[in-house]
Amino acid sequence: MGKKYNGEQNLQRNKTARVSDEYDKKNQIRANDVEMAIPIVYGTISFWLGKRADEHRTHKWTVYIRGATNEDLSIAIKRVVFELHPSFNNPIRIVDSAPFELSETGWGEFQIKMTIFFHSDVAEKQLEIYHELKLHPEDRSGPPTTKKPVIVESYDEIVFTDPSEAFYLRARDHPAVIVSGSPSGLSLTPPSGIANDNFSEKKRGDTKEHPLSQWFLRHSEADELAQLVAARQQALASFSGWRLVHLWSYLRFKAIS
Repeated sequence: MGKKYNGEQNLQRNKTARVSDEYDKKNQIRANDVEMAIPIVYGTISFWLGKRADEHRTHKWTVYIRGATNEDLSIAIKRVVFELHPSFNNPIRIVDSAPFELSETGWGEFQIKMTIFFHSDVAEKQLEIYHELKLHPEDRSGPPTTKKPVIVESYDEIVFTDPSEAFYLRARDHPAVIVSGSPSGLSLTPPSGIANDNFSEKKRGDTKEHPLSQWFLRHSEADELAQLVAARQQALASFSGWRLVHLWSYLRFKAIS
């Protein structure tokens, strides 16, 4: 059911979430034999308001979807729609840019629905995930504190099998994306009109200056994927063609074995 951290933090691990194959993919050229994975973490961090609390507002909390090691997810995600409890004013909130998060105050716990919408060249339907907001630690034996928040996070991966060529060419070198396989007969130069925005120069931890970053949990899967990315970047600098494909497959096998 997830690893517990001092009764204050709850780390949950889910199986891979694959984008639905039912989406209409007509008129989209696909990069066959390729899989692109984007590790994500979604969750909530809640703080007790202490002396500032009243009967309607006991906690301030933030719900978010972030990169597993804090990368900018806007490489694939266009917007996230957060659906709060209907007792909130404007319970459906739309966030159109990273960081994909929102903050509120309240007194009750409830399930939050998050709908992820992708950029048009990703050519996939939206993805829905759910998260239970927790305001109180499981261990209530001690006095409440305003200094230590209640943290609940889930780690997952969004996997694109045979992604669109446009998305593959635009995002393959971004630090948030893990690529396995290589399409045959595909030019490695993005077609005109698709900018790479120097994604290959971006570093992991694009949001490391986030004000809540000190509370973000570390996920062992994310650390393994970070090692994979480092190995892949080293391979890209030294190998090309079929030698790169075989080396990348070998490194991925070694990292997860």
